[in-house]
Amino acid sequence: MSFTDQINADIKAAMLAKEKEKLAALRDIKSKLLLEATSGNGGEVTDEIGIKICQKLYKQRMESYELYKQQNREDLAADELFQAQIIESYLPKQLSEDEIRTEVKKTIEETGASSMKDMGKVMETLSSKLAGKADGKVISGIVKELLS
Repeated sequence: MSFTDQINADIKAAMLAKEKEKLAALRDIKSKLLLEATSGNGGEVTDEIGIKICQKLYKQRMESYELYKQQNREDLAADELFQAQIIESYLPKQLSEDEIRTEVKKTIEETGASSMKDMGKVMETLSSKLAGKADGKVISGIVKELLS
């Protein structure tokens, strides 16, 4: 079952179960998938693109959650957190910092990187290797730490 088909099936299930909050998050995902499909990039949204869209939505929800928490808007923060958790369920399991560190060390050895000048080469390799499994900011922070 493709990513888009999975979202559509889950929307139907949420509608039948009358889960309004879950439905809102799923409809947001579907609208972004439809926007991508009609943007002129070939029409078909691959699973990889769907995961990237969900990562972006998840990140946006978590940023909104933090903002609402800072402003003491617990009601809005709870909604954002719930929707973020729904979106997160469609993402692949995220690697822990230790697992990322291990991959970074392996890649540094493979590429022969020795200084910050080689960071681009290391990041290029890691970006494809860890796509969808780790946040780019975390990866680059570890790469900077190990190369300096």
